[in-house]
Amino acid sequence: MWHISQQLSDQNTPKLERGLSLTQATAINMIDMVGIGPFVTIPMIVTIMHGPASIIAWLIGALLAYMDGMVWSELGAKWPEAGGSYVFLQKLFGERKAGRLMSFLFIWQSTIQAPLVIASGAIGFANYFSYLIPLGFLQKKMVSGGLVILLVALLYRNIKSIGKISTVLWIITGGTIIWLILSGIPHFNAAQAFDIHLDSFSTSSLLFAAVGQATLKSVYSYLGYYNVCHLGAEIKDPSRNIPRSILLSITGIAIFYLGMQTVILGNIPWEVVAKSEFVASIYFEQLYNHTVAQVATALILVIALASLFSAILGYSRIPYAAAQNGDFFKIFARVHPKHKFPHISLLAIGGLGFLFSLLFRLGEVITAILMMRILIQFASQAAGLIGWHYMKPKEDRPYKMPLFPIPAILSLLIWMFIFFSNQTKYQLYALGVITSGTIAFYVRKALTKPVSA
Repeated sequence: MWHISQQLSDQNTPKLERGLSLTQATAINMIDMVGIGPFVTIPMIVTIMHGPASIIAWLIGALLAYMDGMVWSELGAKWPEAGGSYVFLQKLFGERKAGRLMSFLFIWQSTIQAPLVIASGAIGFANYFSYLIPLGFLQKKMVSGGLVILLVALLYRNIKSIGKISTVLWIITGGTIIWLILSGIPHFNAAQAFDIHLDSFSTSSLLFAAVGQATLKSVYSYLGYYNVCHLGAEIKDPSRNIPRSILLSITGIAIFYLGMQTVILGNIPWEVVAKSEFVASIYFEQLYNHTVAQVATALILVIALASLFSAILGYSRIPYAAAQNGDFFKIFARVHPKHKFPHISLLAIGGLGFLFSLLFRLGEVITAILMMRILIQFASQAAGLIGWHYMKPKEDRPYKMPLFPIPAILSLLIWMFIFFSNQTKYQLYALGVITSGTIAFYVRKALTKPVSA
């Protein structure tokens, strides 16, 4: 009798809806990838690489996105469920073995990292808004916090409506970047854009460190190509559309970023770019006038809004997936009865993002975000995928990466290069998160262990 009532309860419980098409999934990925990221990081990367050599960091970032994107494509096609890495790590490392610890560590670091990502985008938005209207410190905090509230309100709806909004935001994003690239072609100075001098680094170790730090910044701008995997339970025909949307979005964004980097340096001396807080706005102001630059800045702010819209959407599915599996607070498993989305998880992620946007500055947050994720999420997935192939060679794989295992190995090597070429304090910070999470996992396990009769 209990089983019958449980089945009826399961049937009546609202579930996520597979409502996102390939176009909408690709749009969600691409708007997540762009955001305020490149407009903030281009000056940073140019400074680190002493000019046009910054193209190296963007090329390595694109290579990593493709290699790691194939890892995500294979995992997303195999396990198209809500939560992305939370599900993948359990499956790869064993649901009753190390996978429980790995997935818990992912949730542990996500509770810190996801709101930081939202906060970094909101803070970047407020900083860039200052080109239009000069803002003081408190005013910037009001703008960044207000933006997070607005985005949560926009996301509080059915996934099909979100898909339509994402497509519109994608059109604005792509159109703005194409305008930026085409505008710079008539006055493009190739000699200036490609004036690469690596001899400005006195030793090979300094060059090694610079490339690693610059690549981390470029990779921050590429992040988001995997967002569709967090939404796996809401994608139509996921075994085909998840890999396609990942690889299409990486291709489009790589072309955009390389084009942006090239035309900006071909029109503005790199020394000016390195010192600019509003590099794209200054670029449009030089090519046209201040009024056009203001219009372009407004469009860039829409792009930043679009990226945060997509990021919050994806991150809100992670606590939901963990709660469904009994690895997080049960309340996060609730689905809105009418619109069928995890509304409690959305409100919690948005609330923490709002709080962090008021408490932190942009600066070092970018580095901390990525360093925290490398070991548990990106490197572990690549290594786990390789092991899964060899341990279960006959398992069905809806998508299998070309030239396996080369893409996964390259992905793993580049991630580790970025990790070990950055500052020790960030490495220790990442290891600290893993250590504290491991302790929390075993404490939780001990407290929840059934008492024997």
